[in-house]
Amino acid sequence: MNKLPAPLQNVINHLARLPGMGPKSSLRSALAILKLSQSDARDFGRAIYNLHDELALCARCGSLAAQSPCSICADPNRARDVLCLVSEWDSLLVMEEGGFYQGQYMILGGLISPLDNMPPEALELERLRARLREGEINEVVLALGATVEADTTAQYIKDLILREFVGIRVFRLAQGIPQGGEVKHMDRETLRQSLKYKQEI
Repeated sequence: MNKLPAPLQNVINHLARLPGMGPKSSLRSALAILKLSQSDARDFGRAIYNLHDELALCARCGSLAAQSPCSICADPNRARDVLCLVSEWDSLLVMEEGGFYQGQYMILGGLISPLDNMPPEALELERLRARLREGEINEVVLALGATVEADTTAQYIKDLILREFVGIRVFRLAQGIPQGGEVKHMDRETLRQSLKYKQEI
């Protein structure tokens, strides 16, 4: 096979660093970009270039947003007394797509996993403490999935809340989620049922 032109190979190399992108899919994507009009290709490149500058982290929940606070935290119609903890932003997106949860969110930034160099200190626990100190929250729902890491994280957070914030009740999603399942991979109905029949822990 002929050696690819350096500019094309450069784009392929960058695409291959993305999750789920192997050599063949990176080549296909690079060729698809090449087929765009010059104007569309420039717009695409500009959108990637500006992504970091035009996105913000919500100071309250840690979500990606165009401004802080995000639209969810700023929505006066959402319940202020229920806080749903998710590991990452994509789990929040899945919960929101279902339209069945109308409370607040907090993104932890991962799950406790010593093997992956994720100790409890790597999570957004200070942001969580700050939210709970405000006094609005009386119920925390752990929407972390059903993996070993999720269970470890749930137990750690439950212990933290019971120790530092007496009176706040802690729930987890009902076990409609299969063992080893992650929230971001669940269908809407499973999530809706899991939230409806959440279990206090």
